[in-house]
Amino acid sequence: MQNVVSRLGEWIKKNKVEFIILTVILILGAFLRLFKIDEYMTFLGDEGRDVIIVRRFLVYGDIFLIGPGTSIGNMYLGPLYYYLMAPVLWLGNFSPVAPAAMIALLGVTTVAFVWYIAREWFGKNAAFIAALLYAIAPTVIIYSRSSWNPNIMPFFSLLCIFAIWRVVTTKKLFWLPILGISYAFVLQSHYLGLLLAPTLAVFWLYAFWLFRKDKKLRSYILYTIFAILLFAGLMSPLVIFDSRHDWRNFDAIKKFFTERQATVSARPWNAFPSLWPLTQEISARLLAGRNEILGSWAALAVLGGVTLVMKEARKLNKTTFLAFTLLILWLATALVGLGLYKQEIYDHYYGFFFAAPFILLGGLAGHLINKAKIRGWWIVGFFLVFLVYFNFLDNPLNYPPNRQLARTMEVARKIEVESAGNKFNLAVIAERNYEDAYQYFLEAWGTGVTDIDPLKYQETITKQLFVVCELSEEKCDPTHNSKTEVANFGWSEIAEKWEISGVILYKLVHVEI
Repeated sequence: MQNVVSRLGEWIKKNKVEFIILTVILILGAFLRLFKIDEYMTFLGDEGRDVIIVRRFLVYGDIFLIGPGTSIGNMYLGPLYYYLMAPVLWLGNFSPVAPAAMIALLGVTTVAFVWYIAREWFGKNAAFIAALLYAIAPTVIIYSRSSWNPNIMPFFSLLCIFAIWRVVTTKKLFWLPILGISYAFVLQSHYLGLLLAPTLAVFWLYAFWLFRKDKKLRSYILYTIFAILLFAGLMSPLVIFDSRHDWRNFDAIKKFFTERQATVSARPWNAFPSLWPLTQEISARLLAGRNEILGSWAALAVLGGVTLVMKEARKLNKTTFLAFTLLILWLATALVGLGLYKQEIYDHYYGFFFAAPFILLGGLAGHLINKAKIRGWWIVGFFLVFLVYFNFLDNPLNYPPNRQLARTMEVARKIEVESAGNKFNLAVIAERNYEDAYQYFLEAWGTGVTDIDPLKYQETITKQLFVVCELSEEKCDPTHNSKTEVANFGWSEIAEKWEISGVILYKLVHVEI
């Protein structure tokens, strides 16, 4: 550790200007992610569910073997994200802001990681361009300041790429166990991390060939087996859960990939028509501040730069050529995989390659500067001004905060007061939210919130039901709503009604028949 600190101190002395610029970028990235994070963070049903589960683990010792469910396919992820949350939630005195701050700090770390990798691969200029654009990208910022399992994927996927890179270029085998651990985190944050596997496999095979030439193949295989065992160990809770529940998760995954009419296509060529539209969309959402026109120009610029670099492949040094190859393969497999997916593609699906377009663009810009000198600086500078401008134009801080956390707490506090210390049931009527966000605070504050269990109806039904309606009043109709939590309460009437922070809170009581 002392050696690392000493080397860092020496590097700072030799590169003071570079260190100052990097520090400014990191401060900017931290500000954009942490400023008023409690007001801008997402806190809805999914986030409430997560903190409920982790709090029960910390308070009651409830061990969990699975993580959150996926939005489609009825599949479950592994529990690593929950265990990652646990110490942070405890240190934050059970405030949901603490895990969100952890994600923000991990996002700032990823900015530094992008800089480090781009510098190692392509030099100073490339590193600053990649890190700056990653620090200010609106989509990246949005997914860097809320506690959600997919939000750890950018860091761990980049760590996977860096680990296999180090195995190939330095032949230091301790990076293989790091790869096994980090890939387990990737897969347990989102199953789209499977699309990272082809790139890792190709470079693993390349390293296999290099170690075979150096007659160190036995050590390479042993470290690979160790990495696989670490990966399997981290994935094992999910397997244990599955074995206890008739392999329902395995069956869901199998069904997702075998019944492909509405999920994925098995024919790689079916992705071709989607490749260019996807490239434009990714470029707009990540590089161009979500501006579609600038995103198309950025996609063309990247495509043109990649074509030029490939034509000059023989003139590139080995490190640069290998780095471009890795990035192109990483992005190509991502595009083909997403092109085969038949469902709607959301921004967080890009998490396993968030960093790739930024590093690639930085590398291409650095290559142009090195080749064309002053003229290259003018071209890069002109284009960079537009990218920076539109990224700042769409910066999330330019919009009013959602205050979801504060609203949830305010409504929950009102329920606590009106329940008067008695037991009660809870329901939420909304388009994109459900009970767990409110229930987290109601549980933490020791209220009598009770879930209705149809198998234990008499024990779990109470004399009052609080219904939080986040729709317009004419769409609420809490006494006749088909929501399970409302229907299970039985015949009811509205006893009282309040409007709080833009939502309507109803208190329902039973109607004697």
